[in-house]
Amino acid sequence: MKTDHLPQPLTDALAARGFDALTAVQDAVITPEADGRDLIVSAQTGSGKTVAFGLGMAAQLFDQGALPQADQPLALIIAPTRELALQVSRELAWLYEKAGGRIATCVGGMDASKERRALSRGAHIVVGTPGRLRDHLERGALQLSNLRVAVLDEADEMLDMGFREELEQILDATPDGRRTLLFSATMPKPIVALAKRYQRDALRIETAGKERGHGDITYQAITVSPSDIEHAAINLLRLHEAETAILFCATRDKVRHLHANLTERGFQAVALSGEHSQNERNAALQALRDGRARVCVATDVAARGIDLPTLSLVVHVEVPRDAETLQHRSGRTGRAGKKGTAVLLVPYPRRRRVESMLRGAKINAEWIAAPTPDDIRAQDRERTLAALLAPVEIDDEDRALGARLLAERSPEDIAAALVRAHRAAMPQPEELIEASAEPRRAPGEHRPGFEDIVWFKMDVGRRQNADPRWILPLLCRRGHVSKSEIGAIRISDGETFFQVPRANADKFAEALSRTADAGDKDDIAIALAEAPPPQRTRGPARQHVKAKPRKSFPGKKGPGKPGFAKKGPGSKGPGKKGGGGKPHAHKPKGNKPKGKPHRPS
Repeated sequence: MKTDHLPQPLTDALAARGFDALTAVQDAVITPEADGRDLIVSAQTGSGKTVAFGLGMAAQLFDQGALPQADQPLALIIAPTRELALQVSRELAWLYEKAGGRIATCVGGMDASKERRALSRGAHIVVGTPGRLRDHLERGALQLSNLRVAVLDEADEMLDMGFREELEQILDATPDGRRTLLFSATMPKPIVALAKRYQRDALRIETAGKERGHGDITYQAITVSPSDIEHAAINLLRLHEAETAILFCATRDKVRHLHANLTERGFQAVALSGEHSQNERNAALQALRDGRARVCVATDVAARGIDLPTLSLVVHVEVPRDAETLQHRSGRTGRAGKKGTAVLLVPYPRRRRVESMLRGAKINAEWIAAPTPDDIRAQDRERTLAALLAPVEIDDEDRALGARLLAERSPEDIAAALVRAHRAAMPQPEELIEASAEPRRAPGEHRPGFEDIVWFKMDVGRRQNADPRWILPLLCRRGHVSKSEIGAIRISDGETFFQVPRANADKFAEALSRTADAGDKDDIAIALAEAPPPQRTRGPARQHVKAKPRKSFPGKKGPGKPGFAKKGPGSKGPGKKGGGGKPHAHKPKGNKPKGKPHRPS
């Protein structure tokens, strides 16, 4: 580890912390080429960037090998969330401890008066969130006239969260001669624009290609029915039995619902979302750190800055909105050289979108089957044997009680009771619904019980990857029916029709209404069809050829939003409402209009 040009107090702190070598980003920011220059650093979460900018700004903070007297701040670190700011403060505290560095933290949700007193006593480094730093700046508690270095940590996330105005106000209050270090996992256009405004001759450092933030993370993806997402998440938790796991959701409501389901099933779980106070968040994180809780259900923003050394499993219960969110979520594990697993639960209709997102992020994910109860029981047997055969300390009282048990029961009965007690503490796995293929029948032949049927429809079709493998389980869960109570399924480009026996139709419709009101919507609308699906005719006797389906218009659903040109003169043009009109309302491609009847020769 080459640290000869670093101040001695920092070198001693690294050695005391057990650093044998610096990471790529840490090494890059202290090279002679980077010395004294503004930096744009593209580094992924978990790459050691907090220590990196702590080392990178050292040359500006130290005077002749020592820190000057703490008065006004010499360095300012801006982070998007409270948790990340507190984590940065903890990292810099041990790094600058031997140098006598004083660090003040200013974050929302904390006592602002205590923060102002800490600033008045003087600090070499201030770490904070944009909103709270601006408040202290406007009140005159934060003085930046002597600032030598400004660091923007996870700048892309701060802009996504709407902190542009706060960042600009803070940076405008700093001296022109300051050094600016900009750290961001991604480099979208707003970040580039921010760099051009507040940096001069910035050196671009990219370590994302070498340390993609997922080099120590195994990625897996599982396609499941939309209605089985939570059950699949439960089975993943049971399969891995990770010391600490995070389940990511997109909304507060989803966090609340999933957290309630997990605790009901016996999981030691906590929740993190925007509706929780700072005290509640601190209590949840402390429960994870000391082992009282093993599962955290969180939204994206709420989990920013969480650093849990024992975290080895990340489950994307709801698909991330983009590749950057995927990497930020997954980066909670696989940190500091430790291995981690990130699993995406993908509803069948969204598989293509997820595959495209993974390609864009250059992530090779293994597509696997959802864990079954049999898979989990097999793992449980091995874990139970390992736990019960592990060496333990036994005192005389334990041996005396064991002797009494042997006098009353056989060793086999006692061992079986021990195994049963161990298993009783484990939440039960969930059965996932699997679609079974129906045998083909001759045309006109009805399934028994489906002689009199009612047609229902869904607002998804081939364009949304509709497939009976996930449609059938979804209908069973939404309509509170079994697979045998769903008849033929016909999938068109934008819709799917299916049969329900008339005797069960009212009960099925009522169950659909209840599950929709309960929030179990799966983003798919199901309703009674106004008419049966159009019959398909084939063969040489056909006199007219249907035009090819045109592309759907965004936001239009339901049957009759025409995808085919009607036959005969004076018919409506594609997409036209009302009577009459030309047979073709748009210019067809090629020399002949599509959908025109063939003339007999």
